[in-house]
Amino acid sequence: MHDILNDTIASAPLWAIVVTGVATLLVHAWDEKSDKPVFWIALAGIGVSAVLTIWRAPVAGTAYSGMLKTGGAASAWTLLFLVATLLTLFIAWDSLGKAAAPRGEFTILVLFAVAGMIPFSAGNDLLAVFIGLEILSVSLYTLVGLTRRRFASNEAALKYFLLGAFAGGFFLYGIAFLYGAAQTTNIEDIARRFAQSNFPVLFLTGSALLLVGLAFKTGAVPFHMWVPDVYQGAPTAVTTFLITGGKAAAFGAFVTVFTMTLGHASARFAVVIGVLALCSMVFGNIAAIPQTDIKRMLAYSSIGHAGYMLIGVQTASVEGAGGVAFYLLSYILTSTGAFGVVAAMENEQGEGTRIEDFAGLGYTKPLLGALLSLFLFSLIGIPPFSGFFAKYYIFLTAIEHGDLWLVLIGVATSVVSLYFYLRVMVVMFFRQPGENQPVPEAGAWTMIAVVLSAAGVIALGLFPGTVLDLITSVF
Repeated sequence: MHDILNDTIASAPLWAIVVTGVATLLVHAWDEKSDKPVFWIALAGIGVSAVLTIWRAPVAGTAYSGMLKTGGAASAWTLLFLVATLLTLFIAWDSLGKAAAPRGEFTILVLFAVAGMIPFSAGNDLLAVFIGLEILSVSLYTLVGLTRRRFASNEAALKYFLLGAFAGGFFLYGIAFLYGAAQTTNIEDIARRFAQSNFPVLFLTGSALLLVGLAFKTGAVPFHMWVPDVYQGAPTAVTTFLITGGKAAAFGAFVTVFTMTLGHASARFAVVIGVLALCSMVFGNIAAIPQTDIKRMLAYSSIGHAGYMLIGVQTASVEGAGGVAFYLLSYILTSTGAFGVVAAMENEQGEGTRIEDFAGLGYTKPLLGALLSLFLFSLIGIPPFSGFFAKYYIFLTAIEHGDLWLVLIGVATSVVSLYFYLRVMVVMFFRQPGENQPVPEAGAWTMIAVVLSAAGVIALGLFPGTVLDLITSVF
């Protein structure tokens, strides 16, 4: 009984989200028109979970017989998920209301997705990681198809489900191979057993299959096929959650499994992950150039950013893990702000996201134009915004570990990204709006999310060292 109580206290942030999700589900089942109470309950639950996460952060440990990591790095990942969720809910309240989409269902599914993200990224046992992955995946599949009357949303959900099921199968098969090699599913025990061995075929095969499953969730090349179609077809609020919370969860699991544990067992993983990083940076930034829809352009851009973060993963170091977490925080704020502006441009039918639709935005809505420009500058990596320091810390860690070739490619692809990011700004400030130009309608909650994101991007750019030291201290 004492152990159960200790485990519950240690995993209190997760239980706060689970209880909140169940509460919102019961309230919405009782009254289908309870979108607003569900929204406020969700905000309260996120706040409670954040407080509990900060409270548990200094006490790193495990719970449930060593299956789940608590405190320390687990708290860092949980805070990232909560920030992404909070800002996404703000944007969703306005954008889903505009499209007459079910806001209550969205809120409930997002909460259960977060309940999956935490064990997915903080699991100390492969079975716990897989359970978290499946809870997260099922929630995301449903979210992508939330607007059932839109063909694009249905198509995106089907593609995501089919490819995600294959990726989940690879991941589970990898667990089976590793169990066959080590007779345990505890990640630390597996890494410890094979730290000084000749790496049997079962171990290498299982690790490779895990790598495939995680690379799919991060959207890394060549497992990126779902990214542009799903990000474009899903409702903008869902895309925001996918590109922020979903990517953060995937990289949290990547760092937990490979950087902090299995990555120490074999240098071969670093080479493979480095190749994935290279392919993602090159393909993502080049494929984004010809895109005419801003959601699709940002989708391909996200593949490139996945490549930058993979540079930190392949170093298999505490500095690399901290750099990835810092990059994710910057990317969450930047992407949320950018998609908040996109949500304001989008109409009830999900149209208005072509780059041409942003013509003259800098004059018709100067605040939105200026904020979107700020986010695009950060995505490029221009100082003094957070995106510059996010790339700087990742590149610096790679140089210290002798991976100069990856850094040179990263810098070159960042230069390439100047074209498609600056093109949006040229359209906003140097072209006149068309006759049928959509009129942006940014609701109060959307503006709160966008302004908070902008403030975060600037604050991280002004005090990057302080934040990075704080993040690195928990790894």
